Amino acid sequence: MAARLLVVEDNPTNLSLMQYLLGTHGYTVLTAADGEEGVRAAIQQVPDVILMDVQMPKLNGFAAAAQIRRVPSLSAVPIVAVTAFAMVGDRDEILARGFDGYIAKPIVPETFVAQVEAFIPPPLRAPKRSP
Repeated sequence: MAARLLVVEDNPTNLSLMQYLLGTHGYTVLTAADGEEGVRAAIQQVPDVILMDVQMPKLNGFAAAAQIRRVPSLSAVPIVAVTAFAMVGDRDEILARGFDGYIAKPIVPETFVAQVEAFIPPPLRAPKRSP
């Protein structure tokens, strides 16, 4: 069975793109449109990996990640920032503030799924399809 991924993203275009790319590779994709909704969805659904934007309304990604980390059943779930923060030092700051990984926007469709799969435990990775 392939991993369940929670995508927390306030931009509908980015959300749809990530959902499409991951879904077509066999993953179950759960979605949330802001940080507050993302925290609730993570607690209710307990995904295998969380992909989270950093700049969002209501509750930004840093605060949402911190809240998720305080939930015992979610403490080991990888949280990966998917963000436009791409200046020198941004990646290090993001990792220092509770994220397990970093994927820069804009999303590159040809490499995005492989980037995400680096955070999915091997038994939960979707089987590779022949081209």
